Amino acid sequence: MSDKPVVLMPEDIQRIMGKDAQRNNILAAKMVAEVVKTTLGPRGMDKMLVSPTNEIIVTNDGVTILNEMQIEHPAAQMMVEIARTQESEVGDGTTTAVMIAGKLLENAEKLLDMKIHPTVITKGYKMAAEKAQEILKELAFKINSSDEDILKQIAMTAMTGKGAESYKEKFAEIIVKASKQIENNGKIDIKDIKIEKSKGNGIKDTELISGVVIDKEKVSHDMPKIVRDAKIALIDCSLELKNPEIDTKISISSPEQLQNFINQEEREIKEIVRKVKDSGASVIFCQKGIDDFAQYLLSKEGIYACRRVSKSDMEKISKATRGKIVSNLNELTPFELGDAQTVEEVKNGEDVFTYVKGCQNPKALTILIHGSTDHVLDEIERALVDGLGDVICSLQSGLVVPGGGAIEIELARRLREFGQSLSGREQLAVEEFASALEFIPTTLAENAGIDPIDVLTELKSRHDSGERNAGLNLFENKVDNVLEAKIIEPYKIKNQAINSASEVAVMILRIDDVIASSGQKDGKVNSMKNYVEGLE
Repeated sequence: MSDKPVVLMPEDIQRIMGKDAQRNNILAAKMVAEVVKTTLGPRGMDKMLVSPTNEIIVTNDGVTILNEMQIEHPAAQMMVEIARTQESEVGDGTTTAVMIAGKLLENAEKLLDMKIHPTVITKGYKMAAEKAQEILKELAFKINSSDEDILKQIAMTAMTGKGAESYKEKFAEIIVKASKQIENNGKIDIKDIKIEKSKGNGIKDTELISGVVIDKEKVSHDMPKIVRDAKIALIDCSLELKNPEIDTKISISSPEQLQNFINQEEREIKEIVRKVKDSGASVIFCQKGIDDFAQYLLSKEGIYACRRVSKSDMEKISKATRGKIVSNLNELTPFELGDAQTVEEVKNGEDVFTYVKGCQNPKALTILIHGSTDHVLDEIERALVDGLGDVICSLQSGLVVPGGGAIEIELARRLREFGQSLSGREQLAVEEFASALEFIPTTLAENAGIDPIDVLTELKSRHDSGERNAGLNLFENKVDNVLEAKIIEPYKIKNQAINSASEVAVMILRIDDVIASSGQKDGKVNSMKNYVEGLE
């Protein structure tokens, strides 16, 4: 055999193996957790995110921060994915999920230093995660839609620490009312609650409208400004003459022929408007265009019309008014029309909205947020989405748990007891999983300016003596019974956070080889370059 070396991969392929790959991945995950760590809890701080075009976002919402950051490291992107999953599944708890995952990997590093094999650590983490889910289910308590006070407390807990804090009681009332109203056969879809923003007035003027608000104005000034006892037609075809799909030429040889052609067009449009009028409709929402002559005729008939309404808004108006969306005007009858007490054009500063209000038992609602600047409006929207997500997932699962770090401390205590029953090295991994959960209450204390070691010691001693609802009450900066202090969180948030965090930690720990192309052939900058530089 020749001594010629075997070339497995081209020269421009970079490869990182073994401990280097593991440590680099763990470091990246820890850095992501560190970024969002200071935003946790009611005393969490905000981040200002500035885009290359100088657009500014001020927020302490974990998923917004991670989505807006330009993260290139592959392992760090996996951490961002947890936050997105948490957001889409529950709507809140993104910071918690990322922090637990980061701490699990940090603690795994200690075990790797003790020469414990990654597969042993991952096995222990899986066992701990399964046991944690069992304990979590056991510690949760049931609620239903009649427990309005508890639901309001859940909403307030979710919004605490965001810009909505001053008016959280009012917002909690709006959230609970909206969530209960859109419940349909035991199912609640957050998409049925539309959040519309209007610059002007103060946050306190935010209101719940039992109907739909769309950012459209009537198509003609001659149309009525307000229509009472409105009969609403929802049309997704255009109220204008169809253009031929192929190039068409019409030869006209005399003025009479031209006049007949124009008259025929007018007759067609008059026929379209007649069909609308005969149906009894007093308001039209059209997904496509409305001809200028049709606008004039509709104005003469006193019919209110909006054009180019988005499909999602059409569906919400349909759910709110019980009207059917019609694709063919020949099918428009009084039975297809929706009902609302009023349809009105309203001007708020520079914004013009159409309010569809006073719907009977609407299954789609609008929360209209008022605020002084775009940054305030965006942050209030994020707070409301978190509150809605928490209340809806509490109603769906029917389970809630104590907040303020109480559930994490109790889980950690019970996991340590479970760890004592194991004989192998997995016991050490279960122990580290338990201490990772304690990262949440210690960070809550740290962000509030309280000594985390003192807090953790007191929490542990009170849980050891049987006070399983003892947690951090940061409104009074003390350890308290969080159920009495009304600090409550949905079971689903903790369930999803533990699942996501343990799964991503296990996945990252099992990686011992990272192979990637340099990507220089196409002149592209590859994230692998940054990855390698991080090792040097």
